[in-house]
Amino acid sequence: MAIKFDVALGTSVVVFAFTGEKLVSLIGEKSEEPYKGAPMLPSNWVKANESVEDVANKMMSRILGVDDLYLEQLNAFARVYRNPMGRVVNIAYYALLNWDQVKDVKIPGYKWVEKNAVPEMIFDHNEIHEMAYERLKRRVKRRPIGFVLLPEQFTFNNIHALYEECLGKELDKRNFRKKFMRSELLIDTGETVFEAPGNKKPSRLYEFNQQKYDKLTLKGYDFKF
Repeated sequence: MAIKFDVALGTSVVVFAFTGEKLVSLIGEKSEEPYKGAPMLPSNWVKANESVEDVANKMMSRILGVDDLYLEQLNAFARVYRNPMGRVVNIAYYALLNWDQVKDVKIPGYKWVEKNAVPEMIFDHNEIHEMAYERLKRRVKRRPIGFVLLPEQFTFNNIHALYEECLGKELDKRNFRKKFMRSELLIDTGETVFEAPGNKKPSRLYEFNQQKYDKLTLKGYDFKF
């Protein structure tokens, strides 16, 4: 006897970017009923002959015009009654973007929201967002993925603020600097920049050590902040 399948497959992506001061997420609005206009994560149906990862990547390209982004599978969300339209299994991802790639992109129906101001969303999208943030917190302690969120050149204040945002806590700047310098991930470019009007002392500009970055991406490390 043939088994009839009556389950839909979808994907949602939690997109994180760092503005230089704040960690932000991309939140959209549902375009149709039920819950038309309600906040939701960027989401898409997945057809039987489609790769979930390909659908997630194409969705990011369609919404943001970005093809090269860090994308990692998060989890499957499959509670029976998570969607009132029927049984839907959601294979969720999270993505990291450089703010310079998207800050000027017009994205009708979507907006960037600070991580502490994420609204109540439909279905279990808040649960998905929270899991993505917890995954990010673990990853930045073990792998140098935080550099994906930074521009090519950055100040130490930038990277310190990034890690505070990702970890959700204040970090002693002196200890943070010592630990990061020991990692040999940063290269002093020899250039400086005034970070804010009125600053009397310029800040050094750094870039990441690609060779060390690639090695630590594979090997990992343990930053205990």
